[in-house]
Amino acid sequence: MPDAIIQYLIVCPLIGLAGFVDAIAGGGGLISLPVYMLAGLPVHNAIGTNKLSSSMGAALSTARFAKSGFIELKYAVPCALAALLGSAMGAKLAFFIPDRTFKLIMLFVLPLVALYVMKGKALMQENELEPFDTPHTMLIALLSALFIGMYDGFYGPGTGTFLLLMLTGAARMKLNNAAGITKVINLSSNIAALAVYMLNGSVLYPLALAAGVFSILGNYIGTKVFTQKGSKGVKPIIIIVLAIFFIKVCYELFIAK
Repeated sequence: MPDAIIQYLIVCPLIGLAGFVDAIAGGGGLISLPVYMLAGLPVHNAIGTNKLSSSMGAALSTARFAKSGFIELKYAVPCALAALLGSAMGAKLAFFIPDRTFKLIMLFVLPLVALYVMKGKALMQENELEPFDTPHTMLIALLSALFIGMYDGFYGPGTGTFLLLMLTGAARMKLNNAAGITKVINLSSNIAALAVYMLNGSVLYPLALAAGVFSILGNYIGTKVFTQKGSKGVKPIIIIVLAIFFIKVCYELFIAK
């Protein structure tokens, strides 16, 4: 069997799985990016190709959330802009702070986040916490988008998961609305990054478009699961995503050369 066919057989189904996970709880990049690298793509080509296929899936997911009335533009638009600003700042910060230092911090942060997910009141379909007024919610959402956007520019994996947790826990948004705003922010960041990689010739279009079809399918199914099951479907997925992220960080710190 030709190597190209094997490459497609490896990548496409797993990108569909990544799209499914991303639609429910974010963190699909923890699966999709390593998949492209496993298939033999150089790192820049893997990132650029992943941006195109994930953008295709994210666009479908965002559209379905919008159709369901889960995207409040008064929050979504400013938060998307804040995330783009934060992402640019994070990319610059990456040149000054060693990657290893940040990963060591994540070793302590990730278990705390997992404990918060399991024991806290975030990710409830109907948030039990008293909602804030609009200015208070807007401030927290903007700060979350800015700083998590900065994280996205600096490092990246799990951005959607962290956004969802902050918007439901700190900003006290309902789960559906928080998920919708998260999709808008992620889509905006993906498109901006994709443009850079396209300009630098780092996107393998045939593979990206084929995988993008599977990403759309995974996002379609994941969005359906989310709207039907709410937090019952979200919490287990987020715990799994955090566990994969933790293992990935440990591997990069202590095993990979």
